[in-house]
Amino acid sequence: MSRRLAVMARGQAEAVMPMVAAVLAEAGLTIGDLSAVAVTVGPGTFTGIRIGLAAAKGLALTAGIPVLGVLTTEALAHAVPPGQRHGCRVLAAVDSKRAEIWVQTFDSDLAPLGPPAAMTPAQAACCLDGRVVVAGDAAAAVLALRPDWVRADAPLDAGVVAGLAAAGNTHPPQPLYLRDADVTLPGVK
Repeated sequence: MSRRLAVMARGQAEAVMPMVAAVLAEAGLTIGDLSAVAVTVGPGTFTGIRIGLAAAKGLALTAGIPVLGVLTTEALAHAVPPGQRHGCRVLAAVDSKRAEIWVQTFDSDLAPLGPPAAMTPAQAACCLDGRVVVAGDAAAAVLALRPDWVRADAPLDAGVVAGLAAAGNTHPPQPLYLRDADVTLPGVK
């Protein structure tokens, strides 16, 4: 399986399609060889979610195939190796670039214990008892408050997203936003 990962503060819109082209070339495939496109739908940043969904929908429209949405938090939890999560709960934590983080909790078999939610790192640090493994780019904020918990060894992985989609663990290809946009429309108070 071919995949790419680039952690970027900016420039995702310009980078995503060249990355897709590189992955397809490495795998010896064309867009026409695909049967579906899997994409994370959130929680995540407004711009990141929009870029990912727009790219996925563009590819799918070109190839005449469906877009399958996967929750970011579910993909993070499923990336945690079974040996690391054995006997532990999993907390998937996504950086919102604001005061709160987006989290979802799972049991050791990766069954969700609730829906994704926005909360502060302090609230996330109090939401579970016992042994916990924390996955995601906001893990450090939670682990600073809970040094007894363990950081997951796996980042968000496109292969996990594809596997969840192939297994039918999908959501509508629409953004899942857990907070309102930081925008004020002209004339609206």
